[in-house]
Amino acid sequence: MARRKKGRDISGWLLVDKPAGLTSTAIVNKVRWAFDAKKAGHAGTLDPDATGMLPVALGEATKTIAYLGDALKAYEFRVRLGVSTRTDDAEGEVLQTSDRRPSDAEIEAALRAFVGDIRQVPPQFSAVKVDGERAYDIARAGEEMELAARDLYVDELSLLGRPDDDHVDLHFVCGSGGYVRSIARDLGEALGCLGHVLWLRRTWVGPFDIEDAVGFDRIEALARTAEIDGLLQPVGLALADLPELRATELGAGRLKNGNPGQVLPGDVEYGDLAWASFDGQPVAVGRFRAGELHPERVFNL
Repeated sequence: MARRKKGRDISGWLLVDKPAGLTSTAIVNKVRWAFDAKKAGHAGTLDPDATGMLPVALGEATKTIAYLGDALKAYEFRVRLGVSTRTDDAEGEVLQTSDRRPSDAEIEAALRAFVGDIRQVPPQFSAVKVDGERAYDIARAGEEMELAARDLYVDELSLLGRPDDDHVDLHFVCGSGGYVRSIARDLGEALGCLGHVLWLRRTWVGPFDIEDAVGFDRIEALARTAEIDGLLQPVGLALADLPELRATELGAGRLKNGNPGQVLPGDVEYGDLAWASFDGQPVAVGRFRAGELHPERVFNL
């Protein structure tokens, strides 16, 4: 007989302003403990040294993570020019150096090649799988790999500032699977001066903005108290990019049982992906067909 998971049936999104030095998995585990929650997950891994927006889903909110897969993500980061490293960030050993320092105009011109649909090779130290192994495990063993280039949509890559000749601050908005470290590496190569990421901060993920995020010290201060539940955002917030349909009372009941349920007319066409709500709570996500939503995920709220 399977064991029942310990913890509370609590659902919602906690928007964490991730500090440097912790993995995304460590953040999720600490949040789950702080809320005494049965289930937790996150949307979009951040490197341990990265900071910023890490959306953590509790309970039924974990069912909405899949609908954030194509959401755009925004980053601000600093590139150190003139140095390439093994990890494409400041933690790796130096591989090469260059005395060349491009002008602002050269940098802005080079950035244009990184916008739109591009191909990007992940860093050697990344979670990409190679013959069943993580690339970072192979790299740590001292082996070099040829990682295949991947498709990436870049919505924006722009110059924020130039603190000095050696450093460039950039704003980056991309789709799923983008690596900031690869952008820094490839930009440095394109400019003929080399480069790596010095620091990076994620400022938003889809509908989640860093201004609404909670510092980790506050989460720790409120851990296992009644007040901590007040930090949660609604489950439906993650569905903001999908059209919403209002379910009838009968339709909501059918949807909750996994059956097609009646929804009120809305700005949705036959076959579109949408979500149904009732009494302000999400009931299901599914395809709209002939006045009904055919559920693929159901929420027990």
